[in-house]
Amino acid sequence: MHRTRHVTRSSAPTLVAVAHGSRDPQALRTVLELLDLVRELRPGLDVRPGHIELNEPLLPATLARIGTGDAVLVPLLLGRGHHVRHDLPRAAAEAGALRTRIAAPLGPHPLLIETLHERLVEAGWRSEDGESRSAAVVLAAAGSRDPDSAADARRTARMLGDRLGGVPVLPAYASAATPTVPAAVRALAARGRHRVAVASYFTAPGRFATAAAAAAPGVAAAPLGAHPAMARLLLHRYDQALTGATHPRGALTRPHLLATA
Repeated sequence: MHRTRHVTRSSAPTLVAVAHGSRDPQALRTVLELLDLVRELRPGLDVRPGHIELNEPLLPATLARIGTGDAVLVPLLLGRGHHVRHDLPRAAAEAGALRTRIAAPLGPHPLLIETLHERLVEAGWRSEDGESRSAAVVLAAAGSRDPDSAADARRTARMLGDRLGGVPVLPAYASAATPTVPAAVRALAARGRHRVAVASYFTAPGRFATAAAAAAPGVAAAPLGAHPAMARLLLHRYDQALTGATHPRGALTRPHLLATA
């Protein structure tokens, strides 16, 4: 059976978990709780948070504190978009003597589907809902103008629909893309799908997650949050970046490299 190779603790680069940041104090607490789960899974690994905006520490400050050596930036972001394509590479390029590599965003991935499904069940989704012709799910995501980000959301929606036994899952967005969550709910109702649940495709609580939940006519799941599957996924992306599993060049280097799948 294939197993991902782990680097030894003494040589392991720092894992920098890059969160977007939010004015909601629950967002920072959730990120820190998630990183505690990562540390439990990989004792001895240096795991640090860095934020793109709104919360401390900001990513450049985190990289400056590491100073030298090697680090892997693991985006706590769910698809490709502006932050992954521009903000993270810029921060990595300005990291001075620190050698950096950028891991792939978290999604799409089956571990996200596992988390989304469990959050829906926690909120009241029942297995028999998957057999109802009136049931459907809206996958509420942040949104991006990047077409690859929308493609990632659509793929996640298809994977979640399969996990739910063929229930229609329609992606919707809080900003920068259409449809909005309320528009998606109306579109599903027009198709006779009146029992609509909202799956919160956000890593942590915040303004967008709150607005998406408020638009739910029925079950409204919590954000992905500090879930064991999320912690495993962070380490999976970290290990992929180190082993070159998703990139032809395996060595740590700067300029940064982006693991792509």
